Amino acid sequence: MKLVVPVAAKELSPNSPLVNYALRGLERCWLPRERRWSHIYHLDGRASPNESMAHSDVFYTLNVLLGMSRVAELPADIDLSEIFQRNAMSLTALPVRKYAFGMALWAAAELHLPIPEQVRFELKAILSDESQWSAFRAQDLGMLLTGVIAQARAGEREWLGFAGQLYRFLKERFRSQSGLFFDAPSGFRRRFASFATQTYLSIACYQYGEFTGDVSALVMADACVGNLIALQGPQGEWPWFFDAVSGRVLDFYEVYSVHQYGMAPALLEWAERFGRRGARDALVKGFNWVLGHNQLCRSMLVPELSLTIRSQVREHELKTRAPRILRALRNTWLEKGKALVDSADVTIRLECRSYELGWILWSFGQRADLRGLSHNAAFEQPSHLPGD
Repeated sequence: MKLVVPVAAKELSPNSPLVNYALRGLERCWLPRERRWSHIYHLDGRASPNESMAHSDVFYTLNVLLGMSRVAELPADIDLSEIFQRNAMSLTALPVRKYAFGMALWAAAELHLPIPEQVRFELKAILSDESQWSAFRAQDLGMLLTGVIAQARAGEREWLGFAGQLYRFLKERFRSQSGLFFDAPSGFRRRFASFATQTYLSIACYQYGEFTGDVSALVMADACVGNLIALQGPQGEWPWFFDAVSGRVLDFYEVYSVHQYGMAPALLEWAERFGRRGARDALVKGFNWVLGHNQLCRSMLVPELSLTIRSQVREHELKTRAPRILRALRNTWLEKGKALVDSADVTIRLECRSYELGWILWSFGQRADLRGLSHNAAFEQPSHLPGD
């Protein structure tokens, strides 16, 4: 897979420099034998930087394909249909989470591709057995509902019958009085919700509300976005961990680059459409965090590879999550909010994951109104790439 953009022709490309940056980065993550994008591209200088983990590769690949559905010009050797069919079929043979099936629904709808029959059969089994929904986490429910609505919008009305049931389950079991969403329908873990929890469920509510005309879904999504904007960090950081009961930030870390340039813009695009005050400013501020407006005062880009650095993390938590979990529990029971820590205690996680670049494609593939971001000089192709 190779994207070639001659220097003289850059301005002729229908893609923005940001989109072409992500496409070049995805070349690095491509696994030609497996026909998918990798789980991790390590940025620590190792000889073989791509790390494959089959079930993760497959989900990330579907996420990348979703992003590619919004790109005007793709590399000539990308066969979207073949890659989708191969990886979607793998869902029935690998230990994937239910949200991967939701991503397959969503990507297929946006790409106008058929869903393999085995996958369709398993999906309908998942959606028909409400007794199993109690095991859903927020990402499972959010992606399944989004995928169902995307299919219905694409004309596949057979999926619409599941939409109302999924939305009622969301409304009854995942909505918190704080305005944020719970991470699970029940249990101790329920109140400890991530930024991803809020993103996936809010997007699902926007999708459902717009398609069905159910105003309650739009109100829930807007309330969540309003809370997230109010909780955004001083330099645009999107916090990672929340207490959904009180609506407080439990921990800012890790601060993930994909939230800043991909997932938050995907959500805030919906919020802008429905008139949420401050949505665009929050998007721009969050994106600029990646460009160096952060507490480490460093860019989170790797321009020589057209990749991004995964996150900023507390230095002693690079290899363990235990302190983070204990800290969240303590802050919950002490009813303490969290702020950023001293930058001397913060480092970076030297890896990039292919789905992160996929979110860039989705969030900016069709946007022409944020040229300060999409056409930033940081995304221009270097005249020479080391090792090329």
